[in-house]
Amino acid sequence: MKERKKYPRTYHLNFSKGINSDDKIIKSTSSFEGQEVVVTLKMDGENTSIYPDNYTHARSIDSKTNWTRDIVKKISSVISSDIPEGYRLCCENLYAKHAIYYPDGYLDGYLYLLSVWNEKNECLSWDDTVEFAELLDLPQPKVIYRGIFDEKKLKELANNLDIDIEEGFVVRLTKSFPYEDFSKSVTKYVRSNHVQVDAEHWIVNATPNGVPKQPCKPLFMSQTEKGVAKYNEVELDKVIVEPTMMKKIKV
Repeated sequence: MKERKKYPRTYHLNFSKGINSDDKIIKSTSSFEGQEVVVTLKMDGENTSIYPDNYTHARSIDSKTNWTRDIVKKISSVISSDIPEGYRLCCENLYAKHAIYYPDGYLDGYLYLLSVWNEKNECLSWDDTVEFAELLDLPQPKVIYRGIFDEKKLKELANNLDIDIEEGFVVRLTKSFPYEDFSKSVTKYVRSNHVQVDAEHWIVNATPNGVPKQPCKPLFMSQTEKGVAKYNEVELDKVIVEPTMMKKIKV
């Protein structure tokens, strides 16, 4: 069996307002001091990993399939062959509503690329991640700040969130880092009163989010009509993925 990896837990900044009893707070931000970071809006979905052999899983490696994950499987069936051997994509599956409902025209697609991990289990730099997203035609969370780590700036961003639709933000080092350094390289801020959805039971009352912008990313998943998960299966069957340059990316 090929090696699978669970996506690590992201620790909260100490001024995060959405901290629950089972959450962890980052002990120190010293590893961020003086370093370039990128801050992206935190999307409210389900963490999902995709591998070159077309295997996919949610945060739990042995997660079971359900209708909310069909979108991931369709996209993976097309793009997984373009993932270099030993790599994996970590994404956010936004097809189903969790605590936040994303209305028609808000999302750029249903599967957002968060990070890419290589055969050494290293998270690629942000710039290399952007290149992967472009090659695979996957959307990414909106960048709201890039620059030297500045806690004052982060607090300003927190105070200016549209809390009706923005869950919070994620801060990560722009440079590459190893898996074991995740907790020192990625942190987050979450809005107050953010409803935490029980991973085992949320599916019972789950409903789809709104239809993404059209055409959406990836292009072959664009819908033929407004509504719940109706895709152009004919075009999906015909889609041809052009050879990419991903294997030339240096990490």
